[in-house]
Amino acid sequence: MVDRVGAPVRAAVVGTGLIGGSVLLRLRAAGLDVAGWDPDAATREQARRAGVPAPDRLVDAVADRDVVFLCGPLPTLPETLVAVAAATGAGCVLTDVGSTKGEVAAFAAARGLTDRFVPGHPMAGTDRAGLTAAAPDLLTGAAWVLCPAPGPALAAFRWLTALVVDVFAARVVPMPADRHDTVVALASHVPHLLAGALAGAADRSPLRDAVLGLAAGSFRDGTRVAGGPPERTANMLLANRAETLAALGSVTAVLDELAAALRAGDRDALTARHAEGRAARAALAGRPTVSLRRRFPPGGGDEELAFLLELGASGGHLDGCRADADGVTYSARRLPEGAGGPAAPPLG
Repeated sequence: MVDRVGAPVRAAVVGTGLIGGSVLLRLRAAGLDVAGWDPDAATREQARRAGVPAPDRLVDAVADRDVVFLCGPLPTLPETLVAVAAATGAGCVLTDVGSTKGEVAAFAAARGLTDRFVPGHPMAGTDRAGLTAAAPDLLTGAAWVLCPAPGPALAAFRWLTALVVDVFAARVVPMPADRHDTVVALASHVPHLLAGALAGAADRSPLRDAVLGLAAGSFRDGTRVAGGPPERTANMLLANRAETLAALGSVTAVLDELAAALRAGDRDALTARHAEGRAARAALAGRPTVSLRRRFPPGGGDEELAFLLELGASGGHLDGCRADADGVTYSARRLPEGAGGPAAPPLG
């Protein structure tokens, strides 16, 4: 995509809250030429005090850039994408960090931007918000979903993958937009609902102060994401409403099994269900992986795309991408054969 051999990458970040600010600070720490922009004048001034150029006009921040990260609130992404696309050259790679991907991917496709827009989602965050909460190492080691598309769009995916791995030391997970939204519904969005429900039930309890006085690690861990900005959470849940409700149904089914076992005094059933949960929890800390390398021809094709999507669907990730005139080489890690859970459903 970007054809400036030997020249440093020029980047811009639009929307400099927690995630955008962390992207901005990491790009600056890596020595890239980076500018930030935020609709809030006070936030732009904060960026300037941190030593990052932050023009007052969006068009000035993104002009002549090689890559632009769109990091504003979900409802603003389509409008911002159109504005940034109009203000940048055809070789500028565009990406976002939103927590849902289907809607913005379809929007970009309808406007002919698929060849240079790569939907993205770094899986990281805290219960704080704003540029003052940002940190240059927030995304280090994070799973960072990037959504590849067929044909010429693979060039933008390759270029951005190399940047994300090299600059952020993140694990790039290739995944189609619709599959991403299904996965994060259970991995991220339902946990926000459960955290809000648990914290809300405590707040409504007639013994509220006593409950909070005894709240220990299990309550704090279970309600951590309830400490985030409510508007941000609502935007995320509404943007992925159907998938989140479906995932919530699967969680409710397990809760119903636990409740039925508790009512019946069924110790074996309670133990079995919690053993199942314990195994899944343990898998977070210890997922053995094996390395692999794959090379594909310069123009990309169905075989390359199939490799990328199967890798993400199987719980694997990319930890390197090198493209040259003769093709592209990916280095990746994935679970050993037979080491995972049930096979993922077919893509499509």
